[in-house]
Amino acid sequence: MSKTLIADLFAETLYLAGVERIYGVVGDSLNGLTDSLRRHGKIQWIHMRNEEAAAFAAGAEAQLTGRLAVCAGSCGPGNMHLINGLYDCNRTRVPVLAIAAQIPSGEIGSNYFQETRPEALFRECSVYCETISDADQMPRTLETAIRAAVGRRGVSVVAMPGDVALRTTTGTLARSAAALLPPPSTTVPAESDLAALASLLNSAKVTILAGRGCRLAHTELMKVAELLQAPIVHALGGKEFVEYDNPYDVGMTGLIGISSGYDAMMECDVLLMLGTDFPYRQFYPDKAKVAQIDLIPENLGRRTAIDIGLVGDVGVTLRALIPRLTGDSDGAFLQSARKNYVEARKGLDELADGTPGSGVIHPQHVARVVSALAEDDAVFACDVGTPTIWAARYLEMNGRRRLIGSFNHGSMANALPQAIGVQCAFPKRQVVTLSGDGGLAMLMGELLTLRQLGLPVKVIVFNNGTLGFVEMEMKAAGLVETGVVLDNPDFAAMARAIGLHGVRITDPGEVEAGVREVLAHPGPALLDAVTARTELSMPPKITLEQMKGFTLYMAKAIISGRGDAVVELGKTNVGLLKQFF
Repeated sequence: MSKTLIADLFAETLYLAGVERIYGVVGDSLNGLTDSLRRHGKIQWIHMRNEEAAAFAAGAEAQLTGRLAVCAGSCGPGNMHLINGLYDCNRTRVPVLAIAAQIPSGEIGSNYFQETRPEALFRECSVYCETISDADQMPRTLETAIRAAVGRRGVSVVAMPGDVALRTTTGTLARSAAALLPPPSTTVPAESDLAALASLLNSAKVTILAGRGCRLAHTELMKVAELLQAPIVHALGGKEFVEYDNPYDVGMTGLIGISSGYDAMMECDVLLMLGTDFPYRQFYPDKAKVAQIDLIPENLGRRTAIDIGLVGDVGVTLRALIPRLTGDSDGAFLQSARKNYVEARKGLDELADGTPGSGVIHPQHVARVVSALAEDDAVFACDVGTPTIWAARYLEMNGRRRLIGSFNHGSMANALPQAIGVQCAFPKRQVVTLSGDGGLAMLMGELLTLRQLGLPVKVIVFNNGTLGFVEMEMKAAGLVETGVVLDNPDFAAMARAIGLHGVRITDPGEVEAGVREVLAHPGPALLDAVTARTELSMPPKITLEQMKGFTLYMAKAIISGRGDAVVELGKTNVGLLKQFF
Protein backbone atom coordinates (compact mmCIF):
# COMPACT_ATOMS: atom_id res chain seq x y z
CA MET A 1 0.00 0.00 0.00
CA SER A 2 1.19 3.51 -0.80
CA LYS A 3 2.21 5.76 2.05
CA THR A 4 1.28 9.39 2.58
CA LEU A 5 3.03 12.06 4.59
CA ILE A 6 0.99 12.76 7.72
CA ALA A 7 1.12 16.52 7.20
CA ASP A 8 -0.12 16.13 3.61
CA LEU A 9 -3.01 13.92 4.67
CA PHE A 10 -3.82 16.39 7.44
CA ALA A 11 -4.04 19.26 4.95
CA GLU A 12 -6.15 17.20 2.50
CA THR A 13 -8.58 16.24 5.26
CA LEU A 14 -9.04 19.87 6.31
CA TYR A 15 -9.67 20.84 2.69
CA LEU A 16 -12.24 18.05 2.34
CA ALA A 17 -13.97 19.46 5.46
CA GLY A 18 -14.35 22.81 3.70
CA VAL A 19 -11.58 24.67 5.54
CA GLU A 20 -10.35 27.66 3.53
CA ARG A 21 -7.87 29.23 5.95
CA ILE A 22 -5.94 28.62 9.16
CA TYR A 23 -5.23 31.42 11.63
CA GLY A 24 -2.01 31.19 13.59
CA VAL A 25 1.64 31.97 14.20
CA VAL A 26 4.23 29.68 12.59
CA GLY A 27 6.82 27.76 14.61
CA ASP A 28 9.26 24.89 14.19
CA SER A 29 6.86 22.25 15.52
CA LEU A 30 4.34 23.38 12.87
CA ASN A 31 6.84 23.36 9.98
CA GLY A 32 5.68 20.05 8.53
CA LEU A 33 2.06 21.22 8.37
CA THR A 34 2.77 24.73 7.10
CA ASP A 35 5.00 23.36 4.35
CA SER A 36 2.25 20.94 3.32
CA LEU A 37 -0.21 23.82 3.22
CA ARG A 38 2.21 25.75 1.01
CA ARG A 39 2.56 22.84 -1.42
CA HIS A 40 -1.15 22.04 -1.24
CA GLY A 41 -1.98 25.63 -2.18
CA LYS A 42 -5.69 25.48 -1.38
CA ILE A 43 -5.79 26.56 2.28
CA GLN A 44 -4.61 30.04 3.18
CA TRP A 45 -2.37 30.61 6.21
CA ILE A 46 -3.53 33.80 8.00
CA HIS A 47 -0.49 35.17 9.77
CA MET A 48 -1.60 36.68 13.10
CA ARG A 49 0.59 38.46 15.66
CA ASN A 50 -0.74 36.49 18.63
CA GLU A 51 -2.27 33.01 18.85
CA GLU A 52 -5.00 34.27 21.19
CA ALA A 53 -6.14 36.55 18.37
CA ALA A 54 -5.99 33.58 15.99
CA ALA A 55 -8.50 31.67 18.12
CA PHE A 56 -10.84 34.67 18.31
CA ALA A 57 -10.59 35.13 14.54
CA ALA A 58 -11.39 31.48 13.86
CA GLY A 59 -14.36 31.63 16.24
CA ALA A 60 -15.74 34.70 14.47
CA GLU A 61 -15.45 33.02 11.09
CA ALA A 62 -17.25 29.94 12.40
CA GLN A 63 -19.96 32.08 13.98
CA LEU A 64 -20.68 33.94 10.74
CA THR A 65 -20.38 31.01 8.33
CA GLY A 66 -21.60 28.13 10.50
CA ARG A 67 -18.74 26.05 9.10
CA LEU A 68 -15.62 24.59 10.66
CA ALA A 69 -12.82 27.12 11.21
CA VAL A 70 -9.24 26.35 12.22
CA CYS A 71 -6.49 27.97 14.29
CA ALA A 72 -3.03 26.72 15.18
CA GLY A 73 -0.20 27.29 17.61
CA SER A 74 3.29 25.85 17.88
CA CYS A 75 4.49 23.85 20.87
CA GLY A 76 4.41 25.12 24.45
CA PRO A 77 3.82 28.88 24.75
CA GLY A 78 2.61 29.07 21.17
CA ASN A 79 -0.47 26.93 21.62
CA MET A 80 -1.00 28.08 25.20
CA HIS A 81 -1.84 31.52 23.82
CA LEU A 82 -4.83 29.92 22.09
CA ILE A 83 -6.58 29.08 25.35
CA ASN A 84 -8.46 32.31 26.04
CA GLY A 85 -9.85 32.55 22.53
CA LEU A 86 -10.79 28.87 22.55
CA TYR A 87 -12.69 29.29 25.80
CA ASP A 88 -14.72 31.98 24.04
CA CYS A 89 -15.32 29.76 20.99
CA ASN A 90 -16.45 26.82 23.11
CA ARG A 91 -18.80 28.92 25.25
CA THR A 92 -20.25 30.53 22.11
CA ARG A 93 -20.77 27.01 20.72
CA VAL A 94 -19.09 27.45 17.33
CA PRO A 95 -17.24 24.69 15.42
CA VAL A 96 -13.51 25.33 15.72
CA LEU A 97 -10.56 22.98 15.34
CA ALA A 98 -7.38 23.99 17.17
CA ILE A 99 -4.07 22.45 16.13
CA ALA A 100 -1.71 22.38 19.11
CA ALA A 101 1.73 21.37 17.92
CA GLN A 102 3.84 19.46 20.45
CA ILE A 103 7.54 18.96 21.20
CA PRO A 104 9.37 15.96 19.59
CA SER A 105 7.59 12.78 20.64
CA GLY A 106 10.72 11.16 22.04
CA GLU A 107 11.21 14.06 24.45
CA ILE A 108 7.74 14.09 26.00
CA GLY A 109 7.97 13.60 29.75
CA SER A 110 11.56 14.85 30.07
CA ASN A 111 10.85 18.49 30.94
CA TYR A 112 12.11 19.36 27.47
CA PHE A 113 12.36 22.93 26.18
CA GLN A 114 8.83 24.41 25.88
CA GLU A 115 7.18 21.18 27.06
CA THR A 116 3.54 21.41 28.17
CA ARG A 117 0.61 18.99 28.30
CA PRO A 118 -1.91 20.19 25.67
CA GLU A 119 -4.34 17.35 26.36
CA ALA A 120 -4.60 18.58 29.97
CA LEU A 121 -4.49 22.29 29.22
CA PHE A 122 -7.27 22.32 26.64
CA ARG A 123 -9.67 19.75 28.03
CA GLU A 124 -11.72 22.32 29.93
CA CYS A 125 -12.35 24.48 26.86
CA SER A 126 -13.18 21.79 24.31
CA VAL A 127 -15.65 19.07 23.41
CA TYR A 128 -12.82 16.84 22.15
CA CYS A 129 -9.10 16.90 22.96
CA GLU A 130 -6.58 14.23 21.99
CA THR A 131 -2.89 13.86 21.24
CA ILE A 132 -1.68 12.08 18.10
CA SER A 133 1.33 10.03 19.15
CA ASP A 134 1.49 7.58 16.22
CA ALA A 135 1.32 8.21 12.49
CA ASP A 136 -1.40 5.63 11.81
CA GLN A 137 -3.51 7.16 14.59
CA MET A 138 -3.75 10.53 12.81
CA PRO A 139 -6.50 10.00 10.20
CA ARG A 140 -9.01 8.61 12.66
CA THR A 141 -8.21 11.15 15.39
CA LEU A 142 -8.46 14.13 13.05
CA GLU A 143 -11.72 12.92 11.54
CA THR A 144 -13.18 12.34 15.01
CA ALA A 145 -12.11 15.82 16.07
CA ILE A 146 -13.79 17.38 13.03
CA ARG A 147 -17.02 15.47 13.59
CA ALA A 148 -17.05 16.44 17.28
CA ALA A 149 -16.53 20.13 16.57
CA VAL A 150 -19.21 20.24 13.87
CA GLY A 151 -21.70 17.88 15.47
CA ARG A 152 -21.42 19.19 19.04
CA ARG A 153 -20.88 22.83 18.05
CA GLY A 154 -17.71 23.41 20.02
CA VAL A 155 -13.92 23.30 20.06
CA SER A 156 -11.87 20.25 19.15
CA VAL A 157 -8.17 20.24 19.93
CA VAL A 158 -5.66 17.98 18.21
CA ALA A 159 -2.13 17.97 19.65
CA MET A 160 0.58 16.54 17.43
CA PRO A 161 4.38 16.45 17.80
CA GLY A 162 6.24 18.04 14.93
CA ASP A 163 8.13 14.84 14.12
CA VAL A 164 4.90 12.83 13.83
CA ALA A 165 3.67 15.28 11.18
CA LEU A 166 6.72 14.34 9.08
CA ARG A 167 6.11 10.57 9.23
CA THR A 168 4.10 8.53 6.73
CA THR A 169 0.97 6.46 7.04
CA THR A 170 -1.00 3.96 4.98
CA GLY A 171 -4.19 5.65 6.17
CA THR A 172 -6.42 7.20 3.55
CA LEU A 173 -8.59 10.27 3.19
CA ALA A 174 -12.23 10.17 4.28
CA ARG A 175 -14.43 8.92 1.47
CA SER A 176 -16.37 12.18 1.06
CA ALA A 177 -17.21 15.46 2.74
CA ALA A 178 -20.64 14.04 3.56
CA ALA A 179 -19.00 11.15 5.40
CA LEU A 180 -16.69 13.53 7.26
CA LEU A 181 -19.21 16.19 8.29
CA PRO A 182 -22.28 15.03 10.24
CA PRO A 183 -25.52 16.59 8.97
CA PRO A 184 -27.54 18.57 11.53
CA SER A 185 -30.42 16.80 13.22
CA THR A 186 -33.72 18.19 14.50
CA THR A 187 -35.17 17.67 17.96
CA VAL A 188 -38.87 18.16 18.70
CA PRO A 189 -40.57 17.63 22.10
CA ALA A 190 -43.27 15.03 22.55
CA GLU A 191 -46.90 15.89 21.74
CA SER A 192 -47.95 15.62 25.37
CA ASP A 193 -45.27 18.10 26.42
CA LEU A 194 -46.35 20.58 23.76
CA ALA A 195 -49.93 20.28 24.93
CA ALA A 196 -48.90 21.00 28.52
CA LEU A 197 -46.93 24.06 27.43
CA ALA A 198 -49.84 25.41 25.39
CA SER A 199 -52.15 24.96 28.36
CA LEU A 200 -49.80 27.02 30.51
CA LEU A 201 -49.48 29.82 27.95
CA ASN A 202 -53.07 30.23 26.78
CA SER A 203 -54.94 33.10 28.46
CA ALA A 204 -51.94 34.10 30.61
CA LYS A 205 -49.94 37.34 30.63
CA VAL A 206 -46.86 36.00 28.86
CA THR A 207 -43.47 37.64 28.32
CA ILE A 208 -40.99 35.98 25.96
CA LEU A 209 -37.26 36.05 26.68
CA ALA A 210 -35.53 35.23 23.38
CA GLY A 211 -31.87 34.42 22.89
CA ARG A 212 -29.36 33.17 20.34
CA GLY A 213 -31.32 29.95 19.91
CA CYS A 214 -33.93 31.95 17.95
CA ARG A 215 -31.43 32.48 15.11
CA LEU A 216 -33.49 30.55 12.56
CA ALA A 217 -36.89 31.09 14.18
CA HIS A 218 -37.77 34.74 13.59
CA THR A 219 -41.00 34.02 11.70
CA GLU A 220 -42.20 31.48 14.27
CA LEU A 221 -41.26 33.78 17.15
CA MET A 222 -43.33 36.63 15.72
CA LYS A 223 -46.32 34.34 15.24
CA VAL A 224 -46.18 33.06 18.82
CA ALA A 225 -45.91 36.63 20.14
CA GLU A 226 -48.89 37.62 18.00
CA LEU A 227 -51.06 34.75 19.26
CA LEU A 228 -50.10 35.31 22.89
CA GLN A 229 -49.96 39.13 22.59
CA ALA A 230 -46.67 38.78 24.41
CA PRO A 231 -43.92 41.39 24.68
CA ILE A 232 -40.50 40.07 23.61
CA VAL A 233 -37.41 40.76 25.69
CA HIS A 234 -34.16 39.73 24.06
CA ALA A 235 -30.94 38.57 25.62
CA LEU A 236 -27.80 40.14 24.16
CA GLY A 237 -26.99 37.03 22.12
CA GLY A 238 -30.43 37.24 20.53
CA LYS A 239 -30.34 40.93 19.59
CA GLU A 240 -29.29 40.43 15.97
CA PHE A 241 -31.94 37.73 15.41
CA VAL A 242 -34.86 39.09 17.43
CA GLU A 243 -34.84 42.88 17.45
CA TYR A 244 -35.58 43.64 13.79
CA ASP A 245 -39.08 43.73 12.21
CA ASN A 246 -40.50 43.07 15.66
CA PRO A 247 -43.64 44.93 16.77
CA TYR A 248 -43.48 43.08 20.11
CA ASP A 249 -39.96 44.21 21.04
CA VAL A 250 -39.54 45.84 24.48
CA GLY A 251 -35.74 45.82 24.64
CA MET A 252 -33.23 44.01 26.83
CA THR A 253 -33.03 43.31 30.51
CA GLY A 254 -29.95 42.57 32.62
CA LEU A 255 -27.02 44.73 33.64
CA ILE A 256 -26.89 46.49 30.27
CA GLY A 257 -30.61 46.38 29.52
CA ILE A 258 -33.32 49.01 29.90
CA SER A 259 -36.24 49.45 32.26
CA SER A 260 -38.96 48.32 29.82
CA GLY A 261 -37.35 44.91 29.35
CA TYR A 262 -36.91 44.48 33.08
CA ASP A 263 -40.53 45.52 33.79
CA ALA A 264 -41.99 43.20 31.15
CA MET A 265 -40.32 40.21 32.79
CA MET A 266 -41.22 41.21 36.33
CA GLU A 267 -44.91 41.86 35.60
CA CYS A 268 -45.82 38.74 33.61
CA ASP A 269 -47.71 35.67 34.81
CA VAL A 270 -45.64 33.32 32.64
CA LEU A 271 -42.13 33.78 31.32
CA LEU A 272 -41.38 31.79 28.15
CA MET A 273 -37.61 31.36 27.64
CA LEU A 274 -36.57 30.49 24.09
CA GLY A 275 -33.02 29.46 23.26
CA THR A 276 -31.38 31.53 25.99
CA ASP A 277 -29.11 30.85 28.92
CA PHE A 278 -29.36 34.42 30.28
CA PRO A 279 -27.18 34.17 33.40
CA TYR A 280 -28.25 36.90 35.84
CA ARG A 281 -30.63 35.38 38.35
CA GLN A 282 -31.53 38.71 39.97
CA PHE A 283 -33.31 39.76 36.77
CA TYR A 284 -35.73 36.83 36.68
CA PRO A 285 -39.25 37.22 38.12
CA ASP A 286 -39.91 35.76 41.56
CA LYS A 287 -43.62 34.95 41.22
CA ALA A 288 -44.19 34.12 37.55
CA LYS A 289 -44.33 30.59 36.24
CA VAL A 290 -41.50 29.79 33.83
CA ALA A 291 -41.39 27.60 30.72
CA GLN A 292 -38.17 27.01 28.82
CA ILE A 293 -37.31 25.56 25.40
CA ASP A 294 -33.67 24.80 24.66
CA LEU A 295 -31.71 22.34 22.57
CA ILE A 296 -29.23 21.77 25.40
CA PRO A 297 -30.81 19.77 28.25
CA GLU A 298 -28.50 21.10 30.96
CA ASN A 299 -29.61 24.67 30.20
CA LEU A 300 -33.12 23.91 31.43
CA GLY A 301 -33.71 25.38 34.88
CA ARG A 302 -30.07 26.34 35.29
CA ARG A 303 -30.74 30.05 35.93
CA THR A 304 -34.18 30.05 37.53
CA ALA A 305 -36.73 27.50 38.70
CA ILE A 306 -38.96 26.33 35.84
CA ASP A 307 -42.39 24.77 35.66
CA ILE A 308 -41.98 23.23 32.21
CA GLY A 309 -38.75 22.48 30.36
CA LEU A 310 -38.69 21.14 26.81
CA VAL A 311 -35.67 19.94 24.87
CA GLY A 312 -35.96 20.96 21.23
CA ASP A 313 -34.91 23.23 18.38
CA VAL A 314 -36.70 26.52 18.91
CA GLY A 315 -37.98 26.95 15.37
CA VAL A 316 -39.51 23.50 14.84
CA THR A 317 -40.80 23.41 18.41
CA LEU A 318 -42.63 26.70 17.95
CA ARG A 319 -44.08 25.50 14.66
CA ALA A 320 -45.49 22.49 16.47
CA LEU A 321 -46.76 24.69 19.29
CA ILE A 322 -48.51 27.36 17.21
CA PRO A 323 -51.64 25.30 16.28
CA ARG A 324 -52.24 24.72 20.01
CA LEU A 325 -52.30 28.41 20.95
CA THR A 326 -55.78 29.88 21.17
CA GLY A 327 -54.98 33.59 20.91
CA ASP A 328 -57.33 34.53 23.75
CA SER A 329 -55.29 37.40 25.23
CA ASP A 330 -56.86 40.87 25.01
CA GLY A 331 -53.48 42.50 24.37
CA ALA A 332 -53.60 44.96 27.26
CA PHE A 333 -50.37 43.67 28.79
CA LEU A 334 -48.55 43.97 25.48
CA GLN A 335 -49.83 47.50 24.90
CA SER A 336 -48.67 48.59 28.33
CA ALA A 337 -45.24 47.01 27.85
CA ARG A 338 -44.82 48.63 24.44
CA LYS A 339 -45.79 52.05 25.79
CA ASN A 340 -43.20 51.57 28.52
CA TYR A 341 -40.63 50.67 25.89
CA VAL A 342 -41.31 53.77 23.79
CA GLU A 343 -40.67 55.96 26.84
CA ALA A 344 -37.52 54.09 27.83
CA ARG A 345 -36.21 54.19 24.27
CA LYS A 346 -36.89 57.93 24.07
CA GLY A 347 -34.77 58.48 27.15
CA LEU A 348 -31.86 56.53 25.66
CA ASP A 349 -32.05 58.36 22.34
CA GLU A 350 -31.94 61.74 24.09
CA LEU A 351 -28.54 60.77 25.53
CA ALA A 352 -27.08 59.93 22.11
CA ASP A 353 -26.30 63.46 21.04
CA GLY A 354 -23.92 66.28 21.85
CA THR A 355 -23.45 70.03 21.72
CA PRO A 356 -20.87 71.17 19.16
CA GLY A 357 -18.13 73.16 20.81
CA SER A 358 -18.66 71.59 24.25
CA GLY A 359 -15.65 69.31 23.96
CA VAL A 360 -17.64 66.47 25.56
CA ILE A 361 -18.33 63.50 23.28
CA HIS A 362 -20.86 61.06 24.68
CA PRO A 363 -20.06 57.48 23.62
CA GLN A 364 -23.76 56.96 22.90
CA HIS A 365 -23.50 59.68 20.26
CA VAL A 366 -20.65 57.87 18.50
CA ALA A 367 -22.47 54.53 18.56
CA ARG A 368 -25.67 56.05 17.19
CA VAL A 369 -23.85 57.72 14.30
CA VAL A 370 -21.90 54.54 13.50
CA SER A 371 -25.18 52.64 13.32
CA ALA A 372 -26.78 55.28 11.10
CA LEU A 373 -23.89 55.43 8.63
CA ALA A 374 -22.78 51.79 8.48
CA GLU A 375 -23.90 49.60 5.60
CA ASP A 376 -27.10 47.58 5.76
CA ASP A 377 -25.20 44.29 5.91
CA ALA A 378 -22.35 45.46 8.14
CA VAL A 379 -20.86 43.11 10.72
CA PHE A 380 -20.13 44.69 14.10
CA ALA A 381 -17.73 43.27 16.67
CA CYS A 382 -17.83 44.91 20.09
CA ASP A 383 -15.35 44.74 22.94
CA VAL A 384 -16.41 43.69 26.43
CA GLY A 385 -17.30 46.49 28.85
CA THR A 386 -18.92 49.78 27.92
CA PRO A 387 -18.60 49.19 24.12
CA THR A 388 -20.96 46.25 24.57
CA ILE A 389 -23.44 48.55 26.32
CA TRP A 390 -23.41 51.05 23.48
CA ALA A 391 -23.65 48.27 20.90
CA ALA A 392 -26.60 46.68 22.69
CA ARG A 393 -28.48 49.96 23.02
CA TYR A 394 -27.66 51.86 19.84
CA LEU A 395 -26.75 49.52 16.99
CA GLU A 396 -29.87 48.86 14.92
CA MET A 397 -30.28 45.35 13.53
CA ASN A 398 -32.22 44.67 10.34
CA GLY A 399 -31.93 40.93 9.67
CA ARG A 400 -28.83 41.39 7.49
CA ARG A 401 -26.46 43.01 9.95
CA ARG A 402 -24.57 40.86 12.43
CA LEU A 403 -23.31 41.60 15.93
CA ILE A 404 -20.69 39.46 17.65
CA GLY A 405 -18.67 39.80 20.82
CA SER A 406 -17.42 37.84 23.79
CA PHE A 407 -20.89 37.71 25.28
CA ASN A 408 -20.53 34.48 27.27
CA HIS A 409 -16.83 34.37 28.12
CA GLY A 410 -16.53 38.13 28.62
CA SER A 411 -12.94 38.50 27.46
CA MET A 412 -11.29 41.84 26.80
CA ALA A 413 -9.66 42.46 23.41
CA ASN A 414 -12.01 40.28 21.39
CA ALA A 415 -13.35 42.80 18.87
CA LEU A 416 -10.31 43.42 16.65
CA PRO A 417 -9.31 39.76 16.15
CA GLN A 418 -12.95 38.76 15.63
CA ALA A 419 -13.22 41.45 12.96
CA ILE A 420 -10.14 39.99 11.26
CA GLY A 421 -11.79 36.56 11.08
CA VAL A 422 -15.00 38.02 9.66
CA GLN A 423 -13.20 40.17 7.10
CA CYS A 424 -11.10 37.22 5.90
CA ALA A 425 -14.24 35.15 5.39
CA PHE A 426 -16.25 38.03 3.86
CA PRO A 427 -13.76 40.31 2.08
CA LYS A 428 -16.45 42.44 0.41
CA ARG A 429 -18.53 43.02 3.53
CA GLN A 430 -18.14 46.06 5.79
CA VAL A 431 -16.72 45.03 9.17
CA VAL A 432 -16.71 47.52 12.05
CA THR A 433 -15.38 47.20 15.59
CA LEU A 434 -16.57 49.04 18.65
CA SER A 435 -13.31 48.81 20.55
CA GLY A 436 -12.54 49.93 24.06
CA ASP A 437 -9.22 51.67 24.59
CA GLY A 438 -8.22 48.96 27.08
CA GLY A 439 -9.33 46.15 24.81
CA LEU A 440 -7.59 47.55 21.75
CA ALA A 441 -4.35 48.05 23.66
CA MET A 442 -4.34 44.47 24.92
CA LEU A 443 -4.02 42.96 21.42
CA MET A 444 -2.92 46.09 19.58
CA GLY A 445 -0.41 44.16 17.53
CA GLU A 446 -3.28 42.91 15.38
CA LEU A 447 -3.51 46.38 13.84
CA LEU A 448 -0.35 45.29 12.05
CA THR A 449 -2.26 42.24 10.80
CA LEU A 450 -4.82 44.58 9.24
CA ARG A 451 -2.06 46.45 7.41
CA GLN A 452 -0.11 43.37 6.37
CA LEU A 453 -3.16 41.56 4.99
CA GLY A 454 -4.80 44.73 3.64
CA LEU A 455 -8.04 44.00 5.50
CA PRO A 456 -10.42 47.00 5.30
CA VAL A 457 -11.68 46.68 8.90
CA LYS A 458 -12.98 49.91 10.45
CA VAL A 459 -11.83 50.26 14.07
CA ILE A 460 -13.92 52.64 16.19
CA VAL A 461 -12.06 53.31 19.46
CA PHE A 462 -13.99 54.62 22.46
CA ASN A 463 -11.04 56.41 24.04
CA ASN A 464 -12.18 57.42 27.53
CA GLY A 465 -8.87 56.81 29.29
CA THR A 466 -10.19 54.22 31.71
CA LEU A 467 -11.40 50.66 32.12
CA GLY A 468 -14.88 52.13 32.15
CA PHE A 469 -17.08 49.24 33.22
CA VAL A 470 -14.72 48.29 36.04
CA GLU A 471 -14.66 51.89 37.21
CA MET A 472 -18.47 51.98 37.34
CA GLU A 473 -18.52 48.72 39.29
CA MET A 474 -16.12 50.21 41.83
CA LYS A 475 -18.23 53.33 42.24
CA ALA A 476 -21.44 51.31 42.64
CA ALA A 477 -19.73 49.34 45.40
CA GLY A 478 -18.74 52.55 47.19
CA LEU A 479 -15.06 52.29 46.25
CA VAL A 480 -12.79 55.01 44.92
CA GLU A 481 -11.59 53.89 41.50
CA THR A 482 -8.13 52.34 41.60
CA GLY A 483 -5.92 50.99 38.82
CA VAL A 484 -8.34 51.81 36.03
CA VAL A 485 -6.70 54.87 34.45
CA LEU A 486 -5.22 54.36 30.96
CA ASP A 487 -2.53 56.77 29.76
CA ASN A 488 -3.37 56.46 26.08
CA PRO A 489 -1.51 57.73 23.02
CA ASP A 490 -3.14 59.48 20.09
CA PHE A 491 -4.48 56.25 18.56
CA ALA A 492 -5.12 57.94 15.20
CA ALA A 493 -1.51 59.15 14.94
CA MET A 494 -0.31 55.71 15.92
CA ALA A 495 -2.54 54.14 13.23
CA ARG A 496 -1.09 56.47 10.60
CA ALA A 497 2.43 55.64 11.72
CA ILE A 498 1.88 51.93 10.96
CA GLY A 499 0.14 52.49 7.65
CA LEU A 500 -3.54 52.69 8.55
CA HIS A 501 -5.85 55.62 7.92
CA GLY A 502 -6.39 57.39 11.24
CA VAL A 503 -8.86 60.09 12.33
CA ARG A 504 -9.14 61.65 15.80
CA ILE A 505 -12.23 63.48 17.07
CA THR A 506 -12.49 65.46 20.31
CA ASP A 507 -15.75 67.40 19.95
CA PRO A 508 -19.38 66.43 19.22
CA GLY A 509 -19.33 68.64 16.13
CA GLU A 510 -16.72 66.33 14.59
CA VAL A 511 -18.50 63.01 15.20
CA GLU A 512 -20.50 62.59 12.01
CA ALA A 513 -17.74 63.74 9.67
CA GLY A 514 -15.15 61.58 11.45
CA VAL A 515 -17.30 58.45 11.34
CA ARG A 516 -18.24 59.05 7.73
CA GLU A 517 -14.59 59.49 6.70
CA VAL A 518 -13.44 56.30 8.40
CA LEU A 519 -16.30 54.17 7.10
CA ALA A 520 -15.77 55.44 3.56
CA HIS A 521 -12.02 54.77 3.48
CA PRO A 522 -11.26 51.85 1.11
CA GLY A 523 -8.66 50.22 3.37
CA PRO A 524 -8.14 49.63 7.09
CA ALA A 525 -9.03 52.71 9.12
CA LEU A 526 -9.22 53.76 12.75
CA LEU A 527 -11.36 56.41 14.45
CA ASP A 528 -9.99 57.65 17.78
CA ALA A 529 -13.09 59.05 19.49
CA VAL A 530 -12.06 60.82 22.69
CA THR A 531 -15.18 60.25 24.80
CA ALA A 532 -16.20 61.35 28.27
CA ARG A 533 -14.52 59.27 30.95
CA THR A 534 -17.25 59.89 33.52
CA GLU A 535 -20.16 58.65 31.37
CA LEU A 536 -22.53 56.51 33.43
CA SER A 537 -24.56 53.55 32.21
CA MET A 538 -27.53 52.94 34.46
CA PRO A 539 -28.90 49.38 34.73
CA PRO A 540 -32.68 48.92 34.36
CA LYS A 541 -33.01 48.46 38.11
CA ILE A 542 -31.05 50.48 40.64
CA THR A 543 -30.86 48.67 43.97
CA LEU A 544 -30.70 50.32 47.37
CA GLU A 545 -27.22 48.85 47.80
CA GLN A 546 -26.06 50.49 44.57
CA MET A 547 -27.48 53.85 45.63
CA LYS A 548 -25.75 53.57 48.99
CA GLY A 549 -22.54 52.51 47.29
CA PHE A 550 -22.61 55.42 44.88
CA THR A 551 -23.24 57.90 47.69
CA LEU A 552 -20.40 56.36 49.66
CA TYR A 553 -18.13 56.64 46.60
CA MET A 554 -18.82 60.35 46.26
CA ALA A 555 -18.07 60.92 49.94
CA LYS A 556 -14.82 58.97 49.75
CA ALA A 557 -13.80 60.74 46.54
CA ILE A 558 -14.26 64.16 48.11
CA ILE A 559 -12.40 63.15 51.29
CA SER A 560 -9.50 61.75 49.23
CA GLY A 561 -9.20 64.98 47.25
CA ARG A 562 -11.05 63.86 44.13
CA GLY A 563 -14.01 66.19 44.43
CA ASP A 564 -13.37 67.46 40.90
CA ALA A 565 -14.17 63.97 39.60
CA VAL A 566 -17.55 64.05 41.34
CA VAL A 567 -18.34 67.46 39.82
CA GLU A 568 -17.30 66.26 36.35
CA LEU A 569 -19.43 63.15 36.72
CA GLY A 570 -22.47 65.30 37.46
CA LYS A 571 -21.84 67.60 34.50
CA THR A 572 -21.32 64.76 32.03
CA ASN A 573 -24.41 62.83 33.10
CA VAL A 574 -26.89 65.61 33.81
CA GLY A 575 -29.38 64.26 31.25
CA LEU A 576 -29.18 60.70 32.56
CA LEU A 577 -29.45 61.71 36.21
CA LYS A 578 -32.60 63.69 35.47
CA GLN A 579 -34.22 60.53 34.07
CA PHE A 580 -33.45 58.41 37.13
CA PHE A 581 -33.65 60.91 39.94
